Amino acid sequence: MTPLRLLPLSLALGAAFAAPAQAQSLLELYESARTYDASYQSAKAQYDANLARAQQAKAGILPSANLSANASRTNSEVKDPPSERDFNSRSATVSAAQPLFRPANFATWEQGKKQVALAEAQLTVASQDLIIRVSQAYFDVLAAQDTLTFVRAQKTAVAEQLASAKRNFEVGTSTITDSREAQARFDLVVAQEIAADNDLRVKKLALDNLVGKANAAPKPLATPVVLPAISPDSVEQWVQQAEEASPAILQSRTNLDVARLETEKAKAGHLPTLDLTASYSQSRSPNNLTGVQTRSNNTTVGLQFNLPLFAGFATQNRIKETLSLEEKAQADLEATRRAVGQGTRSAFFGVVSGLSQVKALEASEQSSQLALDANKLGYQVGVRINIDVLNSQSQLFQTKRDLAQARYNVLLGSLRLRQANGTLKPEDLQGVNAVLVK
Repeated sequence: MTPLRLLPLSLALGAAFAAPAQAQSLLELYESARTYDASYQSAKAQYDANLARAQQAKAGILPSANLSANASRTNSEVKDPPSERDFNSRSATVSAAQPLFRPANFATWEQGKKQVALAEAQLTVASQDLIIRVSQAYFDVLAAQDTLTFVRAQKTAVAEQLASAKRNFEVGTSTITDSREAQARFDLVVAQEIAADNDLRVKKLALDNLVGKANAAPKPLATPVVLPAISPDSVEQWVQQAEEASPAILQSRTNLDVARLETEKAKAGHLPTLDLTASYSQSRSPNNLTGVQTRSNNTTVGLQFNLPLFAGFATQNRIKETLSLEEKAQADLEATRRAVGQGTRSAFFGVVSGLSQVKALEASEQSSQLALDANKLGYQVGVRINIDVLNSQSQLFQTKRDLAQARYNVLLGSLRLRQANGTLKPEDLQGVNAVLVK
């Protein structure tokens, strides 16, 4: 008899679920993914580019300066009386301008500031998406490990039942049918073990590829498992938080602000512009009559005024276009609010349902264990047959797998709920770490 068979089932499973050496918590693997995941790094680079683009909008209200220079050589040949003369000319000009009244430029600057908020919201979406992807991969590995452990425990139990059926057949207390049923169940469990082992291998590769670590080892749930309650426990409070925190709503609201500023820019096409200008130029060239080199310096300071009179109705049609786009942005904002509200409510009720399912499966696990014990006893005294025991074993291990998966779904669902209403942050992973093996 193997040592595993000498252990109670609960102790055997507890030993199988013990945290491996150098196991990592969910927060640790998330931090690794932040520096390795290509999708997040792409989003971070796009965020930096968006910030630089937003700063470009400020150039329209700041002074501009230019330096121009010119040098030339002229050959002058006169036929009558014959003469030839070469001379050089040089000039340099420094000019500057400061916008004083340019409504379109100031609207563009305001749009640039809105683009900063938009870039931050987009990066938040990428960060929250990374949290969910790492969490999903993390729990996928744990669930695959649980499945393989339960299948192997079931394989051991079925092997014991097969050996018992063979002994009973040899002494004549059971039929060959019991042995064949046990053998068929054993072969089925072996096939399930092969599939579970391969599934675990695939899930581990997915996690390693996401976090950039070889053989990443997630910490399992601590026993006894105590899942955190949902807080706040009102779905409307979660929806209210989304109005201010959801990056999707923030992006739609920012797009509406940008559209309104675009309308202001279009209306500015009817308004005058006023710039302060200044220039200083210096030139050297010979006098055309005397040939003596001359030098001149010119300084100019003034105001440049421009009033649009007619642009072929382009400005009026541009205003109509931007007003329509403004209405579209308003409708998009309302659609986003509704979608975020619906998603938040669905995620909330999913967590509530998951917690109830966990409680039901915990009760089912206890009932299934009692049923298995009763069937084993009945088989020993002859009131139950072998298939009854095998079915009870299958039901018990299936319930254990379902319970483990339900717990992971609740933890992941809690994170998805925060993602749905936009409040998900890396710090929220601390709550998951609290229920893991230390």
